[in-house]
Amino acid sequence: MQRIAIAPSQLQQGQILLTPQQQHYLGRVLRLRTGDRFIAMDGMGQWWLASLEGDNARVLEPMVVQTELRATITLILALPKGNAFDDVVRSCTELGVAIIAPAIGDRTLLKPSSQKLERWQRIAREAAEQSERSFVPTILEPVSFSTALSSASDWQYICVARGQSPHLRDCLQNNTQMANDDGQRTIAIAVGPEGGWTQKEVECAIDAGFQPVSLGRRILRAVTAPIVALSIVAAELESGKFGNYK
Repeated sequence: MQRIAIAPSQLQQGQILLTPQQQHYLGRVLRLRTGDRFIAMDGMGQWWLASLEGDNARVLEPMVVQTELRATITLILALPKGNAFDDVVRSCTELGVAIIAPAIGDRTLLKPSSQKLERWQRIAREAAEQSERSFVPTILEPVSFSTALSSASDWQYICVARGQSPHLRDCLQNNTQMANDDGQRTIAIAVGPEGGWTQKEVECAIDAGFQPVSLGRRILRAVTAPIVALSIVAAELESGKFGNYK
């Protein structure tokens, strides 16, 4: 069944006030007719089964959906060149990221325009619809790397390409507190640009409480590394070790 993301303000007295873009998508693209059903999600954890009625829709019943990870994951990502960030936002949304914090580091090549943030938010919303997420990830405005490090999480990791750092998977598996905790914990993962973080940036992250980790023996591209990191975290959080996960 087709899903669309709505703003909370669109829900009024059991009715969903559809925007012109949503009317076009449901009626012209999907060819839904009056009485046809679809799923509306507010991107904040609420889903509803709805029925199309002319230019608006009627809420039939709330829905309970449990597709989110047991931890709130923040991805601190040095902005890659070109439009590669679009693909990162899309894939990491599918994998369960909660917050994406674009960071401007020493080797950052992209200087985003104000329109970029709006584009990334739209991509996240569409990816959340497609992957049946309960929440649409938050895309923060780009800030300096040092500023991005200031938001504390329960567990904080910075991915480095070389050296003797432990593997991210091993760090997660060794974290027995995470496995035995029923609460919603927070994890922050910092992934660098092409060429990796500078030594100064790694030291800055360590001072902020981040643990250097490896994603494997191979050197990954800046657009591949965050997807690998999120895949590792999602796999661990959804494994049998985290027995209370639903």
